[in-house]
Amino acid sequence: MNKRHVFSAPGLALAEQAMAAARSAGVDNDAILLVARADIEKRAIPDMRKMADTDLMAAVGRGAGYGAATGLLAGLVAFAVPPLGITLAGAAAVGVAGAMVGSLASALLGASVPDPVRQAFDDEIQAGHILLVIDAEPEVLDVAGAAIVRLGLRPLPYESTSALS
Repeated sequence: MNKRHVFSAPGLALAEQAMAAARSAGVDNDAILLVARADIEKRAIPDMRKMADTDLMAAVGRGAGYGAATGLLAGLVAFAVPPLGITLAGAAAVGVAGAMVGSLASALLGASVPDPVRQAFDDEIQAGHILLVIDAEPEVLDVAGAAIVRLGLRPLPYESTSALS
């Protein structure tokens, strides 16, 4: 399971050196993202390196899971009440409908919630620092993290499992 770590660089040049060090340590190129103040991102960071501004994907996943569980539970309760005439296939259909409604509702809410990294380190971002976000296996992160710190980046107190690993 991939883990996510965050490092703070005082400038873009150092962040780019750290990206090269991470790639050399075995981090996949697509697993390296940058987070910065809006004016810095617009001016200097390529789109492929930008991290999403919102918690959309994680929210959709949570909503689908909770919606499916709730829908399936409601369908099974309806199946258990004979006068309603719901079949097992009907219970499954209610579960699928619950997943769809849960995904939609969570996506709408998740689109308005800032990404957890942006939330946690807003002061760093507003101070003009560039955040380097790395997603990798723990063994690779240990090697990459050491190389990144040797360059002068500061590890920030953040660790989570990657949303889509």
